[in-house]
Amino acid sequence: MPASLYDFLAGGLLQFGWLAMLLYLLVVTQITIFTVTLYLHRSQAHRGVDFHPVLAHFFRFWSWLTTSMITREWAAIHRKHHAKCETEEDPHSPMHKGIGNVLWKGADMYREARDDRACIEQYGKGCPEDAIERRLYSRYPNLGVQALLLISFVLFGAKGVAAWAIQMAWIPFWAAGVINGLGHWWGYRNFETTDTATNLTPWAVWIGGEELHNNHHAFPSSAKFALRRFEFDIGWVAIKLLASLRLAKVLRVAPALNLRPNITMPDAETLRALLAHRFQAMTDYQRNVLKPALREEAAAAGARLGALLPRRLRKGLVDDGRWLKPDARAQMQAWLASRPRILALVEHRRRLAEVLESRGSDAAEKLKRLQAWCAEAETSGVRALQEYAARLRGYALVPA
Repeated sequence: MPASLYDFLAGGLLQFGWLAMLLYLLVVTQITIFTVTLYLHRSQAHRGVDFHPVLAHFFRFWSWLTTSMITREWAAIHRKHHAKCETEEDPHSPMHKGIGNVLWKGADMYREARDDRACIEQYGKGCPEDAIERRLYSRYPNLGVQALLLISFVLFGAKGVAAWAIQMAWIPFWAAGVINGLGHWWGYRNFETTDTATNLTPWAVWIGGEELHNNHHAFPSSAKFALRRFEFDIGWVAIKLLASLRLAKVLRVAPALNLRPNITMPDAETLRALLAHRFQAMTDYQRNVLKPALREEAAAAGARLGALLPRRLRKGLVDDGRWLKPDARAQMQAWLASRPRILALVEHRRRLAEVLESRGSDAAEKLKRLQAWCAEAETSGVRALQEYAARLRGYALVPA
């Protein structure tokens, strides 16, 4: 207990030392990260996991207390990000708003999106709207962080105020800035998704698994983000622990892909697997068809691949230069026009993507188009493309 007013102002009622304060800060910021990734993100925004009502309400309360973020608003803004990803309507796309703005002003973008009530109404369906949500959390969104400031001062004095300030900056920087910003700008990609999402690192325990952002965009509704043996998702570890205690129920994870041998024609099972793993199919095409062809082209020209085609233009081949600047896109198209073999492979990739991403056509029509694509690939005379089509025919989902 404090012996004087000075002691109280410096250390509050508990008189924690700096090491104890650091431990406290690590614990509370990790709980906040888990609140965001487990509850707001994986459970509410994407319905990948359900939590016991008591635990779910704790997450709601903790989010209000430590971030002033309201469940329905957060979920709506994130759902809109997926629905409008990398367009001008995306609430926080570095492609349109600039990496510097998203990294350092991500919280401002969140508040701007929160004020768009039409967006919240459209994308926020299915989130809690009970009495405490209406009368406390949504009605007084800033009361929680104000109460936390008072509690922190009473318990820890000036050290508590400093810890509170760090808590207030933690989610705006790591989630709104780093994940939404760097997670669409820099890192490695397991899947050639139709956006720019990247995995920042295979593991980063202080941001709850959110560092595996490319994996998440490939399988948004999956409660598990780690999809490679070397990747570690601490959020998934927490979910499995809570599930063992009957506090969580996993609803969805990314379906596993199986390869059936000796399939002569794509069938309904092939199509189901391809629709679930369309980004894997595009990734396989890039790695097993386009890259070998580019290396062969460089070898025939007696040049290094980097000298034949700069890396940024090679990356542009994956998506027809969608994210390149106009002059770079024109340069890529001119380069392709002078190399008809590579251009033909790019066209094959584009037509396959159209089949898998097409909306409005029924399954029978899609399957017919897929079969036609495979037949054309098999008669192309390009060995890598033929082998790819043979592998594609065998796609199937591993039974859950």
